Amino acid sequence: MASRTAILNVVGLTPRLIGPHTPRLQQAVQAGGLIRVKPVLPAVTCTAQSTYLTGLTPAGHGAVANGWYDRELAEHHFWKQSNHVVHGEKLWEKCRRVRPGFTCAKLFWWYNMYSTADWSITPRPMYPADGRKVFDVYTHPLAIRDEIKRELGPFPFPAFWGPTAGIASSEWIARSAEWIEERHRPDLSLVYLPHLDYNLQRLGPDDPRLAEDCRAIDRVAGGLLDFYAQRNVRTVVLSEYGITTVRRSIALNRIFRAKGWITVKDELGLELLDCGASKVFAIADHQVAHVYVNDPGLLSEVRAVLEATDGVARVLDAAGQRAAGLDHRRSGDLVAFSAEDAWFTYYYWDDDRKAPDFARCVDIHRKYGYDPVELFVDPALTLPKLKILGKLLRKKLGLRILMDVIPLDASLVKGSHGTCPKDSAEWPVLIGVGKADEPIAATAVHDRLLTFCTEP
Repeated sequence: MASRTAILNVVGLTPRLIGPHTPRLQQAVQAGGLIRVKPVLPAVTCTAQSTYLTGLTPAGHGAVANGWYDRELAEHHFWKQSNHVVHGEKLWEKCRRVRPGFTCAKLFWWYNMYSTADWSITPRPMYPADGRKVFDVYTHPLAIRDEIKRELGPFPFPAFWGPTAGIASSEWIARSAEWIEERHRPDLSLVYLPHLDYNLQRLGPDDPRLAEDCRAIDRVAGGLLDFYAQRNVRTVVLSEYGITTVRRSIALNRIFRAKGWITVKDELGLELLDCGASKVFAIADHQVAHVYVNDPGLLSEVRAVLEATDGVARVLDAAGQRAAGLDHRRSGDLVAFSAEDAWFTYYYWDDDRKAPDFARCVDIHRKYGYDPVELFVDPALTLPKLKILGKLLRKKLGLRILMDVIPLDASLVKGSHGTCPKDSAEWPVLIGVGKADEPIAATAVHDRLLTFCTEP
C-alpha cells in the first residue's frame, strides 16, 4: 500500500523552542530527525508556504510578501486567498505525476481558494451589503462547510486573529484535519497550526509566559501525531520562520511624509494614504518593506534615506533583488529589511486623532501593511471588556458597529520576523525526514517533501 503523509505547519517553531515544554515534538525529533532551514526572504507566511509548496523563490512564485501594491490598479492587496496568485507547480500536483490518483487536503494553509487540492478549508468571512462581517470558512467542496460546522461547531474566528487569538483556533483546525482524514483519507494532509505565532509577537520569545504556549501547541500537535500514527499516516513537522525579540518599530511612511513624498487625502476628517498619487510609499510587512517609487527621479534619494534610517539593515535595488530571488513585478522598486530587533509599521499619520477609522480595528485587508498591534486591546480604554460587550450586543441587534478597540502603540509588539536571524537556533525546522549536518535552504524543503510523499 502506498504511504500517506501529514505535514503539520507549527508556525514559529524553532530549535530553541523544542525542549522540556514540548515533549511530544521532542520525541518527533528523536524519532525522525531535525533539519534547520535557512528561511526564505522575506520570512513571512505567504512567501514561506509558497516556497515550500513550489520549490521556487519569490521571483518564481510571486508571493513577495503577505501583501504588495498593484501598479495597474493602484491598490494595495493583503492576505489574498486565490491560489492562482502563486505561480509554479504545487507539491501535490507533482506528487500526482509520480503517483496518479494522489489526493491532497489543504487545511488552513494560505492561498487556499480555487487550488487543485481535493479538499480545502480556509477562513473566509461573509460581508453582507449592510456592512456586517460574519465569521465563516470557505471549503472545497462547498458541501463540507455545513457538514463540518454541524459536527465541530463554528470555526472560532476571534481565536484565529485579533486580541483574543489563542489555542482554540489551532484546536479546531486539528479537529478538522481528523474529520477530513476519517472521511476521505487523503494521501497528503497539509495542516496549519498557528498558536505560537500570537504570543511570540505579543510577549517576545524570551518571555517566561511563552512556556504555556509551547505546552499548549505541543498537546495539539502531539494529539495529531498519535492520531495519524494510529492510521498509518507518516507525519512531518515544519515551520515557516523564527520570531526574534524586537525593541523598536520603523514608520517609513512617516519619514516619506516628512520629505513631502506621501499624498494624504482627507476623508470625513480622517487621513487616508493615496498610494497612486504618492511619489514614494512603503507597504510594510513585519521586518520587510516594499518601497514603491512612482517618481523614478527620486530613486537614488529614496535609497539614501532608507540606508540612513535607524533600524534599516539593508536595502535591495533591482540587482540586489535578483540576487535575493525577489525580482518580481509585485516587488517594490526598493526592498528594505530591518535589523533583527526592529520591525516596520505602516503608520503614516502624525496625529492619532486623524488616523483612519480602520487603524483601531482588526482590518487585515484595508491597512497599508501587516499590523501586529491588532493582537492587543487598547490599554487606554476604560472597562474594555464592557465596551466590547456593548458593541457585540448592538451587533446582535442588527446595528452597524465600529469595533475600534485596537491601540496605535507599536511599542506593544515584542516579537517579529521577516529577516534571517544570525543565530540558526531561531530558524525554522523540518522534522521527520531525517537529519542534516548543515542547514538547508527553504527552496530545498520542497524536494525533501516531494521525495517523502512519493516514496513507497
